[in-house]
Amino acid sequence: MDGLGLDGRVAVVTGGAGAIGAAVVADLAALGALVVVADVDLPNAGKVASGLPGARALAVDLAAPPSVEAFCEAVGPVDILVHNAGVSVVQPFIESDPASWDLMWQVNLRGPMLLTKLLLPGMLGRGWGRLVFVSSDGARAGSGGEGAYAATKAGLFGLAKTLAREAARAQVTSNVVCPGPTDTPMLRRVTQAEPELVGKIARGIPLRRLGTPADVAGLVAYLCTDRAAYITGQILSVSGGVTMH
Repeated sequence: MDGLGLDGRVAVVTGGAGAIGAAVVADLAALGALVVVADVDLPNAGKVASGLPGARALAVDLAAPPSVEAFCEAVGPVDILVHNAGVSVVQPFIESDPASWDLMWQVNLRGPMLLTKLLLPGMLGRGWGRLVFVSSDGARAGSGGEGAYAATKAGLFGLAKTLAREAARAQVTSNVVCPGPTDTPMLRRVTQAEPELVGKIARGIPLRRLGTPADVAGLVAYLCTDRAAYITGQILSVSGGVTMH
């Protein structure tokens, strides 16, 4: 099928050592992209990159602007930027520690803003680019215990839509993917005190199962292809029908 290849395109995936990030890396590499696995956890990023043609791992700490700047100098020209990294502290908002708000703001919103500011000019100059922001269905609909997390992830909506307008004439698209309940190590950690909660969550999903990292990665990869060249400024859920718009 024409328009689905990414041969020679350089793609950065932040949080690439995580479950969803690794799935995105694998799909982009399968389409021919040269993927940079960007993560604060360099050893595991290296494991994800190993065995994938043209893939490499680079360290980046999104909470530290000097690290982001050094990463951009090291990575070179980038055609595709997938903002997948994120941190979450789950607790009722009135019990939350403002220090945790700062970490989530730095990693979930400020980091993507700075990384995009540094890498987008090259896309504009070359007349082609893809920005994909991985947010959360909790940011669209609210999620108990995730007030600060949802707030920082919701900030990506405004950023992505603004960039979609500002970059459109250079054929750079900007979209948001919002995973719903997804079976990842992060979810398992959050629910370990109440193991039966996973089953309860799955029963509340119209498709009657949790999402998988591959479910999310498939949409992210598609949005990076030429087949998706006319899709920009959109917020798309991968939630098994929990969120419908």
